[in-house]
Amino acid sequence: MQVVMGIDPGAANLGFGVVRVEGNRMVALDGGVVETAAGLPIERRLERIHHELAELIEWHEPKAMALEDLYFGKNVHSAMAVGRASGAAMLAAAQRGVRCFTYTPQAIKKAVCGSGAAGKEQVQRMVATLLGLPELPTPDHAADALAVAICHGGGSGTEAAIQAASAPSSPRPRQRLAG
Repeated sequence: MQVVMGIDPGAANLGFGVVRVEGNRMVALDGGVVETAAGLPIERRLERIHHELAELIEWHEPKAMALEDLYFGKNVHSAMAVGRASGAAMLAAAQRGVRCFTYTPQAIKKAVCGSGAAGKEQVQRMVATLLGLPELPTPDHAADALAVAICHGGGSGTEAAIQAASAPSSPRPRQRLAG
């Protein structure tokens, strides 16, 4: 059994979904959205995201955090905010020893629906089906986060974890010189 936390990153609305994987069976444990007020400075928004995710990680004890990879559109400002939110999520995970994995939107849709071109409603229906939910998960950001967790909990996550485990370890951090 393993617990996976999926993240649909965003600075205003960050979706999270927590899924328990037991063999071929997946069960939703939690899901929702961390909302931040538009008027807050970005550092305060990121602080809230980090704090909320740290509490969720402590509560659910996931073995992995799976994040939707940044899709770069024309709005550079939005892309930067999403990237920063991803960083806050990864930091919360790293501080608690949780490995992070990223997946493109197309890979997530393919893992959940069998097609990388699946629409949002089709993804929501498949998430509900795969997790045995009585109705479609809402809001959209939480549904997307559950889809990311499903992607990792299935074959995609196993392959990524094997590749990460077999990769050479990163170099030791530099030591600060006294003086």
